[in-house]
Order: sequence, then structure tokens, then C-alpha cells
Amino acid sequence: MNSSFPLIYLSALALILSVVGWFVFREIRRTRRQEEIINRLQGRLTKEKGSPQEHYELGSVYLEKRLYMQAATQLKRSLEVAGETIPPACNALGFVYFCQGQYDLAIRYYKDALDADPDYVTAWNNLGHAYEKKNLVSPGLEAYESALKVDPTNSLARRRADSLRKRLAPAGS
Repeated sequence: MNSSFPLIYLSALALILSVVGWFVFREIRRTRRQEEIINRLQGRLTKEKGSPQEHYELGSVYLEKRLYMQAATQLKRSLEVAGETIPPACNALGFVYFCQGQYDLAIRYYKDALDADPDYVTAWNNLGHAYEKKNLVSPGLEAYESALKVDPTNSLARRRADSLRKRLAPAGS
């Protein structure tokens, strides 16, 4: 029994190191991909006007890296270059401001996304969450219910709407 202990120990250690190595490899690969996109697009966008999609892509990578100011700049530029409201760009801008605790700006951009595409479920969910952060229960519930009208199987909206309904219900009910 004692002779198998070192083998079990080494096997377990090798397994743990393999798992940790896999996660480190994935993170390095993800970071490398982000940096390649940043290098490619930054170089192009400093020389040229660029397309709305390129600005959106660069803004999205900045958002993934939590570089909120750079993300906001690129996402706004995407909207300027397009000359119209692009729902994913507005939603991403709303998320940038949400992450910074600027809930009023987040709500504005989520609403812009929804004005352009009333069936944009992610924007409805994000709008509901922003209202929740501001302790605006009724508008939050309305946003989640709108998400459920578009996608009745949306588990996030269902869960959050149920939670808000409980908060709205009188204490004695």
C-alpha cells in the first residue's frame, strides 16, 4: 500500500498541473488574439476612417479587456461613421457605462438600441438590470417583461421579473 502512494501522488500532481496548464494556455491564446486585433485595427484606424464594423470590433475588444474609455471612444466612433443607430454598438456602449456605474447613460444607450430594434432581448435584459441598480423596480420589471414577450424562454428575464414582482408585492400578501 505504501509503495503505490508516490505513484498516486505523482499522478494527481500531473493531472492538476495539466489542468492548470490548459487554463493558462487558453488565457494566453485569448490575450494574444485580443492583442492581434488591437494591433491590426489601431494601425488601420489611425490612418483611415475605418468602417463601423472595425470600430465596433476594436471597441468590443477594449470592452473585453475592461478598457472602458477606449471602448466608449471606439463604439461612439462606430455610430458616427455609420451615421445611424447600430443596436449592438448602442448596447455595448450602455454596458460600458453600466460597468462604470453611470446607469443613466447606460439606460439611454440601451433605449437607443431598443428604438432601433425592439426585439433585441439582450438590450431589454440590460435595461432591466440598469433600472434595478437604480432601485427603479417598476421600470425594471417592465423591461424584463418586454424581454419575455420577445423570448418567452429567456430564463434570466423570467428569474429577474419574478424577483421584482416579489419586491413590488405588498408585505402582507
